[in-house]
Amino acid sequence: MIDGNTQVIAHLGWPTHSFKAPLIYNPYFEAIGVNAVVVPMGCKPGTFAQVLQGVFALENIRGALITMPHKVSVVERLAEVTPTVQVAGACNAVKRLPDGRLAGDMFDGEGFVRALARKGLALRGASALVVGSGGVGSAIAASLAAAGAGTLAVFDVRAEVAESLAQRLRTHYPALPVQTGSKDPAGFDLVVNATPLGMEAGDPLPLDVQRIAPGSFVGEVVLKTEITPLLAAAQARGCRIQVGTDMLFEMIPAYLEFFGFPTTTPETLRSLAPLGVS
Repeated sequence: MIDGNTQVIAHLGWPTHSFKAPLIYNPYFEAIGVNAVVVPMGCKPGTFAQVLQGVFALENIRGALITMPHKVSVVERLAEVTPTVQVAGACNAVKRLPDGRLAGDMFDGEGFVRALARKGLALRGASALVVGSGGVGSAIAASLAAAGAGTLAVFDVRAEVAESLAQRLRTHYPALPVQTGSKDPAGFDLVVNATPLGMEAGDPLPLDVQRIAPGSFVGEVVLKTEITPLLAAAQARGCRIQVGTDMLFEMIPAYLEFFGFPTTTPETLRSLAPLGVS
């Protein structure tokens, strides 16, 4: 029940048709009796600055979830960010501090890494390739570095974007070998698709699956389809996989803590989410 005391978390992004967060947060809030609601708010890049300012002028705003295409552009509008945001160059959670300034953090990478750990992948010393150096790819790369990855390769079709991420990683993790310029997955313990490829029918594969060694781990960030063509091909080669929603369910407990709500487990969130969100 939404009433005059409801706290609002704005979900800012575009397009909104693939948003899963409201279907996970809202049943949880209802189940534990918290008067709060996550509301999708479609916002294109041209109006994002105005919308962000307007949202945080509201007295009953608890915070904002930031998703594509605003995760990178929001950083310059924040007064305070975490080291993870600095390395990733992106942010997906914003709240208002007591003095009115906006603070941000980034949980994509944390959710992705926590999900891998729960599946038994030992990240310390592992070699990883992350294809896609936008907001989510940068966050995953930052969290893999923080988790002790042994070597890291980052790739993007925009070479300068990948190189910028690599330089930030080298600055914060000088002992970590970071490579750019290739998306050949051969020889990596972990291969991650952090591009939108796989969201739409007919999308090409983001990399050459036949070059992935059987037994390697392949992770996906696409939420719209659980078993994407990449994951299906990886399974056929004998690879272990991680679906995009695993990252989502693992990051939400950290989000809840950030916004000051009672936290929970991914299992509880999955049990409460409607059919089709799994």
